[in-house]
Amino acid sequence: MSTQKRILVPTDFTKVADCAMNHAAALAERMGADLDILHIVARQNELEEAREKVKLEVERAKRWSSRIKVKPQVRVGSVYDEIGNTASEIGAELIIMGTHGMRGMQFVTGSRALRVITNGKVPFIVVQERNIRENGYGKIVVPMDLQRETRQKVALVAEIAQYFNSKVYVITPRESDEFLHRQLENNIRFAEQYFGERNVELEATIAEVDSSKFVEAVIQHAMKVDADLITIMNLARGNIFGVLGVPYEQEVITNEAMIPVMLLNPRESVGGSGWSFQ
Repeated sequence: MSTQKRILVPTDFTKVADCAMNHAAALAERMGADLDILHIVARQNELEEAREKVKLEVERAKRWSSRIKVKPQVRVGSVYDEIGNTASEIGAELIIMGTHGMRGMQFVTGSRALRVITNGKVPFIVVQERNIRENGYGKIVVPMDLQRETRQKVALVAEIAQYFNSKVYVITPRESDEFLHRQLENNIRFAEQYFGERNVELEATIAEVDSSKFVEAVIQHAMKVDADLITIMNLARGNIFGVLGVPYEQEVITNEAMIPVMLLNPRESVGGSGWSFQ
């Protein structure tokens, strides 16, 4: 099996898909990865036209970078299944996908994007209509809450940070309960040690709000530091920030500042092989 790293970019031939391609090309350059552009059709008789369109997208993608290999992928089926299936088939390390926000008629609106991500097995970066900056993901915001899965994202954030020489901004909610407060402090110490051992600059902040208002605090903090990326766990079937009831991942990935968001589906444990771009 090939060990060549690969990034998958689903496209619906819209502006946000172009932005996803822009991000993917920049990251592929840093990672030394190949880029696969995927379009999914509902019926077999649409394949020929789709192949011609994707071929044009491949040529356009090469304009973002002349140093990466770009390959076309066309599949028949449901976008909810075929994005993840294709990623598994080609051994993609990462999927970069555009979303049209909370509203919009295209398939990758916020709620539908979340469903695609929940069905996937590799990390996603979800972008809106904002191209990657010249310094890439130079500032990464990492919320760390009371969920047991919250530490799982740290290893992948560290790898991204090393590609872009990033600064990481960890933020936790403020909890008055002594036990919860101590748990959050332990998460901060864990992050400080992990990033410190890898020479990744870190700044830790305790929000002025508790878990019930943490989502808004994270977005505001990301805007304040002018973040290039927010990294969260996808806990849509349960919860992300310790708040019961609503899947706030959708609110984060469709943030008004259009800050890209990396989502990871939780694994059974922090140990094991985990996610890796190496």
